[in-house]
Amino acid sequence: MSKKTILVTGGCGYIGSHTIVELLQAGFEVVCADSLINSDEDSLCGVKAITGRTVHNIKVDLAADHATSYIIGQGIHFDGIIHFAALKSVNESVVEPLSYYSNNIKSMITALEIARHFGTEAFVFSSSCTVYGQTDQLPVYEDLPFMLTGSAYGRTKQMCEQILIDLCNSPNAKGKVISLRYFNPAGAHTSHLLGESPINPPLNLVPVITETAIGKRESLTVYGNDYDTRDGTCIRDFIHVMDLARAHVLALDSIMKGHQKNNFEAYNLGIGKGVTVLEAIYAFEKVTGVSLNYSLGPRREGDLPAMFADNRKISQHLHWQPQFNIEDIMRDAWAWEKVRSGK
Repeated sequence: MSKKTILVTGGCGYIGSHTIVELLQAGFEVVCADSLINSDEDSLCGVKAITGRTVHNIKVDLAADHATSYIIGQGIHFDGIIHFAALKSVNESVVEPLSYYSNNIKSMITALEIARHFGTEAFVFSSSCTVYGQTDQLPVYEDLPFMLTGSAYGRTKQMCEQILIDLCNSPNAKGKVISLRYFNPAGAHTSHLLGESPINPPLNLVPVITETAIGKRESLTVYGNDYDTRDGTCIRDFIHVMDLARAHVLALDSIMKGHQKNNFEAYNLGIGKGVTVLEAIYAFEKVTGVSLNYSLGPRREGDLPAMFADNRKISQHLHWQPQFNIEDIMRDAWAWEKVRSGK
């Protein structure tokens, strides 16, 4: 029986490249499609260093009008699609909302058109906990109604999920869909041959911590220390990128082996235990022995006091459990930061 071939859109990105490693190690053939707008093909060199396999990247902007025909024209049949390709900066999306609606919605439609052309049986969508919006429910679980979200980025994730639900509910529905809602991916591959290499200055907490520790930034600001939390700082859920990547393989397997009953399922992907910003900083200092230069600043508008996942559904349905904790995340993120900084 021939190996199943998976198209990974946005596969040169942080999460996409780690997922490609997991797919190859699970026995899949993989083709990448990435415009390289916010990434580069160096990540595929890391994939090869870990797996010994070369992955071809189809350089194409999925939001372009010709993207569907261009990818179909490659003559490769795709048994599954994992759709990562999207613009992802929350702050940038507030400033440039039209770019985000145009890119993220069009890219989704292109990926679905490709799936329809090939009769692809499994489609996995890279979603986000931002779909829950300004909720005060803790922990958040998958059946919560979507609330107003403070960014165009979050709204595009909500819209993309609604597109998937509408397609799955249509009488012509073919194949099945899983939407994975991430809670703050961080860390690096445990080989330290692959990790997060943002082209633009990162805004997420963990890479900001490692860049501060290594001297790329003078200091780190903790935004708000007067929240009703354990130490006054915001609580967030994190997930190691390798735990995240593994969940995509489990999602594909669930569909391809006929285990998924519903046409559409959504799963939270987080450790399920929130940590405060200060606890994350202390975890970094503990595992690395490096003191971090940080200061306390005012709250940022739109920040929720706390957000963390109820991950029981993915545990029950896909038998997924996080294998790494916040200290593991910090340890691997720091090791990767030193590798990519040449130290």
